[in-house]
Amino acid sequence: MAPGAAFPDRRRWSLRDWLTATSLFLATAGFVLWQNSRLAIVWDLSYLLDSCQRIALGQHPYRDFPFVHPPLTFLLQAAILRLTGRVYFHHVLYAAAAGALATVLTWRIALRLLRDHVPQVWPRIGVPQVLILRPGFAGSIWILSLLLTTPLTVLGIYSIFPHPFYDCDCILAVLVAVFLLQRLPSVRPSPMRGAAAGVALVVPLFFKQNIGLPFLLSALAAVALLLAGRRRSGSATPTPATLLGVLAGALAAQLAAALLLHFTAGLHNYLYWTIHFAAQRRLPGLHDMLSVFVEPALLWQLPCVAIALTLLARFRAFWSRWIAFALLAAPFLWTLALLPLHPDSSDRADDLLALWPLLLLLAAIAALLSLGLTIRRRTLSLSTLLPLLLLATVFGTMLSQQLWGSTYALWPLLVLLVAGLLAKLADLDQHGHPPLLPALVTLIAATLLVCGGLYAASAERLSYAQLQDGPLQRSSTPALYAMATRGPWLPAFDQLLRFAAAEIPPGDGLLLLPGEDPFYFATGRTPRFPVLLFDNTTDPYSPEQTAALVRAQNIRWLIVKRNLQLNADPMPQRAATLQLLAPQFTFYRKLDNYDIYRRREP
Repeated sequence: MAPGAAFPDRRRWSLRDWLTATSLFLATAGFVLWQNSRLAIVWDLSYLLDSCQRIALGQHPYRDFPFVHPPLTFLLQAAILRLTGRVYFHHVLYAAAAGALATVLTWRIALRLLRDHVPQVWPRIGVPQVLILRPGFAGSIWILSLLLTTPLTVLGIYSIFPHPFYDCDCILAVLVAVFLLQRLPSVRPSPMRGAAAGVALVVPLFFKQNIGLPFLLSALAAVALLLAGRRRSGSATPTPATLLGVLAGALAAQLAAALLLHFTAGLHNYLYWTIHFAAQRRLPGLHDMLSVFVEPALLWQLPCVAIALTLLARFRAFWSRWIAFALLAAPFLWTLALLPLHPDSSDRADDLLALWPLLLLLAAIAALLSLGLTIRRRTLSLSTLLPLLLLATVFGTMLSQQLWGSTYALWPLLVLLVAGLLAKLADLDQHGHPPLLPALVTLIAATLLVCGGLYAASAERLSYAQLQDGPLQRSSTPALYAMATRGPWLPAFDQLLRFAAAEIPPGDGLLLLPGEDPFYFATGRTPRFPVLLFDNTTDPYSPEQTAALVRAQNIRWLIVKRNLQLNADPMPQRAATLQLLAPQFTFYRKLDNYDIYRRREP
């Protein structure tokens, strides 16, 4: 029987499905709202909110000002701003809803991944019939998928970094595309459904280039491979007409996007800033990419897994299965055991993230072996190729900030890779009691939930900013309603906003260095300077060019933030820039955290 052939998608959700989806949605959204109620990274928020403000005012990125990121996240937030006004809390609600939707989508994708394999094995290992809640559908698979995705309530795309951001939106778009691809074999063959899936494949490219491009290329290669391969009857593969629809939809979406960019911002401008310039500033070397696998724990973890798989494949004895379970469980038990030994949040984060290299290696090996086997048997399917798509997306994401910095939005993809590994394990483990799969899923879910919850709550991934010192402060500015964080940053920024409202004419141009605060979003003013955030990634200008642009744009006020929320100054040439600007400005006022300069009169 072909994988998945006996278990087509049900058109209507049962009450259990709705309750599960609602619970996952509310739990994830609640956690994101809680994170936002106590954390505000003003550096990242200023880039997002001020960029959306200038887009909402009609300025075109890539054409009117330098912009190194694809536009969709910013266009979405600009649309929210235009529709609902300048209220920060509306963007928080978006992040909560998007994060919750990603968790629900991951659950549905994991459910199919497991259902394609596990129901054929489950009756052989003595599952009580009470768990089979519906003829032809293993209710226990629903339990496993729920267990696997429950940790995403604290490790979802917006649970670790809780503000609207392009990496998170891009992973949501990837999940939507994967969900649509998964449904193609089980719904009525249709080129139009294939075309819709093809369009969805292109969308992530316009949220984040280093995520969307590997995903798109690997997905198109998978579709081409399915078209070229010979399939046996009953294989869970879309029809050739549907696959051609996927290619046609992807091509049409790319052409439409290229035309839209050509007639708005200029296609050449877009390609320069998002590909050429961005690669110059952020693309790491091969050594940095491979450093993720320089993990000492792999020296004992990989042999444990190899021995366990050998025991499962060659022995049927009760003792061998328990030893295999212990060996497979060892990396996760070790991560849990380290919690009381490592009270420091940084060490705990390292312990949790150390699971990534092991799981990525195992997923890659399993995916390649499965690909070779299905090609030889002529049973290639989307289910076989899906882990390769996910792996390409994960490694593309790590091009940005490697393992430590890039995984905050990738946990749903890791859960799906684990689901794929467990499905392969179910194919291998067919000999009887004890049931390894439920026990292993429970352990993995507990490890990710406990360790992941502590990781997200500690905000260790956000340690590049000062978030732990001082009482919790909230902004008194109406546009920044619900923005809160520890430290003096928001009260000092409110003071700057009151000063600007009282003494800086609305039409005067300003330059804020280094641009750490969402000044233009909070005030509704129109940015006059091309760059709003001064760091190596977003600022293409030298100090000399900055000084010349300040003169050419008639910038009348210079506002310098003295103490940053960021731990490190993102503007390495700040001193040189201020020295070149000094002849153009004179000191005007000193606020709690800002020095105000006014343009010298001729």
